[in-house]
Amino acid sequence: MFIKVPLKVTTTSFCLLSCLGAGQSWAQESPASDSTMATLEVTAPRLSRELYATPAAVSALDREAIAQGQQRTRLDEALVRVPGMFLQNRDNFAQGQRISIRGFGARAPFGVRGITVMVDGIPYTLPDGQAQLDAIDLDSAERIEVIRGPSSVLYGNAAGGVIDITTADGRDNPGSSVRTEVGSDGYRKAVVQTGGAQGDWSHHVSFSALNVDGYREQSSTEKYLLNAKLRRELGSDRALTAIINLLENPRSEDPGALNAGEVARGRDQAAPNSLALNAGQNVDQQLIGLQYEDLSAGPGALYLKGFVAQRDFEQQLPYVGDSRIGYQRDYLGASAEYHHEVSLGSLPLSYITGVDVARQDDERFRNAVNGQGVVGEQLAEETQRATSAGVFAQGDLALTEQVTLSLGARFDSVELEVDDRYLSDGDQSGEQTFNEWSGSAGLSYRYRPQHQVYVNTGTAFETPTFSEFANPVGGGFNPSVSPQKAWNREVGTRGYIAPLAMDYDLTLFSVRVRDELVPYDDGGRTFYQNAGDTDRDGIELALGWQLADQWRLDSALTLASYEFDRFTTPSESFGGNRIPGLPEQTWVNQLTWQGLDERFATLETQYVGDMVADNANETEVDSYWLVNLRVGDGWQLGSDTRLNAYVGVRNLFDEEHYANVRLNGTFGRFYEPAPDRSVYGGVEVSF
Repeated sequence: MFIKVPLKVTTTSFCLLSCLGAGQSWAQESPASDSTMATLEVTAPRLSRELYATPAAVSALDREAIAQGQQRTRLDEALVRVPGMFLQNRDNFAQGQRISIRGFGARAPFGVRGITVMVDGIPYTLPDGQAQLDAIDLDSAERIEVIRGPSSVLYGNAAGGVIDITTADGRDNPGSSVRTEVGSDGYRKAVVQTGGAQGDWSHHVSFSALNVDGYREQSSTEKYLLNAKLRRELGSDRALTAIINLLENPRSEDPGALNAGEVARGRDQAAPNSLALNAGQNVDQQLIGLQYEDLSAGPGALYLKGFVAQRDFEQQLPYVGDSRIGYQRDYLGASAEYHHEVSLGSLPLSYITGVDVARQDDERFRNAVNGQGVVGEQLAEETQRATSAGVFAQGDLALTEQVTLSLGARFDSVELEVDDRYLSDGDQSGEQTFNEWSGSAGLSYRYRPQHQVYVNTGTAFETPTFSEFANPVGGGFNPSVSPQKAWNREVGTRGYIAPLAMDYDLTLFSVRVRDELVPYDDGGRTFYQNAGDTDRDGIELALGWQLADQWRLDSALTLASYEFDRFTTPSESFGGNRIPGLPEQTWVNQLTWQGLDERFATLETQYVGDMVADNANETEVDSYWLVNLRVGDGWQLGSDTRLNAYVGVRNLFDEEHYANVRLNGTFGRFYEPAPDRSVYGGVEVSF
């Protein structure tokens, strides 16, 4: 279920107005009267607002929604209930989960594009705009918040939105636990956690080990993850927090994509090249972060953050040729934020100013691989450097007790540089610098204590990543690729209807994108080009209904249109075609029964509308319905010891569908089949 809020809701980082969207269904306890207020608070803040004075789309999930009966291996388990979002590829760990918000991010064959991912205030999105999700520890996640729509004003290079994750620090949930899970397709997972507080110190440590054989051939995964926090209170208003995140992923195999004929002959097979070349990846990553907060820094509050990370990566792609790639990455950054409340004349003004800086250095290589999987000569060696710096300001001016005006602006400078040391094909070194302004403006009208309407508009940008700058004719930058720009308009309303115990959130959005980046295949490799203009229009609706004390129904509906407005190639015109890889209708319903203590049952239905797999719209992918079921119970074994057990069934009715659709796939290889019915179960002892 979503965060229950009789009085207050928490959100860690809040975008300014440019964050468009219909806020998520905010589940609330039934208040005694319509006068009960809902306030949005922040702990790692970029903005603090009352919910019904917020002209933006925010969806929030608490720990119960993230953890109850869930495997916690992929973000889709929780985020599937957020309207406007579409998630694919939960089963191919080598390629990573694909996430789109209002159609942004859909172009990525792996990794995340156009969406800023924050974990405990640390950006997992790199300066070049890409993000990896493999180091996110969902087992210790306390809260996930999603801002939907262009979010560049407070977060920079983010056209699609923001995913903000907060993990436990030991203060709210002290104690230890051991959990083990098993399931279909060789699924095994073990988790050990401990945390607590003593005096001015608090800590939380989580370690997990995951092994999956996989539904398809060549799809096994082995992964180990450590996430730790240590916090020291330096007085009533000051604190220092250290964060350590360690990832060891020695094996994630890639089964590749199939064509329609191969799917018909066997959905669980791997692509021939994936088997022949042993396609897959291995990753080793370490991250250390340090955060300082001072809530009495002069008249306001000051937040300082810094981090450093190192990542070693190697991957065998599923094609013959220049398909062995790897890099050693150094990534570091810092941010400073200042929050203050003043009066502008007689009107209250809350504002934030800040600066973000980050730098990544990648030492990259690429080697040739023959049909027998033998690694041959080196074909590329280069250093890729990306540096980003941004300054921003955002203010909320209370014109009356009911009306709030929000304005924000940001300037970003993103510099991308390639130093080519493989000169056999010529020197492909080069650099690109993008200087971008983003702005937003919005108006919120709280016409009743728990009912609101708002309008907003904002601009955003999204630079090509280094991989999207790949040059079809050789290394270095593709000179014909440039950033895409987005202009967003939105009208929304949200509220709580006390007599019905029902909360609602409705948004109408319209986004115009100029120079949309789209992928295409050339010889088995993916390259990118600017397509021209695209249109994104739609409706997002979230409803939460407390049917009775023990019964709750949550529903999230998205109806949208994602189209190329202007896109031509020397041989074809795609104007008016649908953008591939995106369903235009999704509908998720969740019926939850909460019994005594921790006894529960949740029935979830998910509808995904049809989509197209290519720019020409010649290949269609059928719609489908999925039904998932989770049940569990808990028992008190002693004064400090508790046993919890749960069972889950995914795809209860064995619906044939695809876990991922590869866009514009070569030789018709669009399809990555999803597992049929699968079962898992877990036991947890906490003490």
